Amino acid sequence: MVKCIAIVLSGCGVYDGTEIHEASAVLVHLSRAGAKVQMFAPDMDQMHVVNHCEGKPTAEKRNVLQESARIARGDVSDLTKLDITAFDALVIPGGFGVAKNLSDWAVKGKEYTVQPQVEKLIKGFHGVGKPLAMCCISPVLAARALPGCEITVGQDSECERWPYAQTATTMTELGCKHVNKNVGEVHVDVKNKLVTTSAFMCNAPIHEVFDGVGVMVTELLKLA
Repeated sequence: MVKCIAIVLSGCGVYDGTEIHEASAVLVHLSRAGAKVQMFAPDMDQMHVVNHCEGKPTAEKRNVLQESARIARGDVSDLTKLDITAFDALVIPGGFGVAKNLSDWAVKGKEYTVQPQVEKLIKGFHGVGKPLAMCCISPVLAARALPGCEITVGQDSECERWPYAQTATTMTELGCKHVNKNVGEVHVDVKNKLVTTSAFMCNAPIHEVFDGVGVMVTELLKLA
C-alpha cells in the first residue's frame, strides 16, 4: 500500500525558513520509497527575512506559505487544510524557520512556545498513533508538544563538528530524554512513534546529512 506523507515547511532558506537541502533529502528518499507526498505551510508572515549572503535581517516582509511554494514547486497547501485522516505520517524538516516561524525558539529559548496550528497537528498525529519524523532543530517542536518524549539533535558536547550541542542540554532540562547520535544515525522513540536525526545540527558534509535523513525516512515508513 502506498503511504501518504504530510510535510510541513516553514519557508525557504536556512536562516529564515526550511533548510532546503533537508527538505530535498526528505522528498528524494520518500520518492524512492514510493510514498505519496503533500506539502503544507502556515499562511503567515515570517518572523523576519534574512539576506542569505550577509546573514543579516532586512526590512523586507515575506509570507511563509508563499516562500514554501519555492521548495514545493508551487504545490503547497495552507496548513489549516491538513486533514490528519488523509495521511499516514508527518515530517517536519529543519531550518531556522522552525525556530522563528513554527515556534519562537530563536527568540525565547527554553521559554519558547510552538505555533498553535503546528502543535495541534503534532498532538493530532500522535493521538491517533501515526508516526512523526523531525530533523535538525525541528525536534524542539516535539519536545514541547509531547512532554517527556525521546529525541536526538545530535550530540550534547559542543565542538567544531557539533556547534549547537547546547540544544540537547536544553531538551533534557525540559524533561525529554536526549539520546546522542551521529549525523548518519537516528533515534526512534518507539512509544511515541517519533523518529529524529540531527541533520545540519552537525557541521557535516552534505552527503552525510542526506544519508542520515534517508535513515530517518526509512524508519518512519516502518512505523507508518
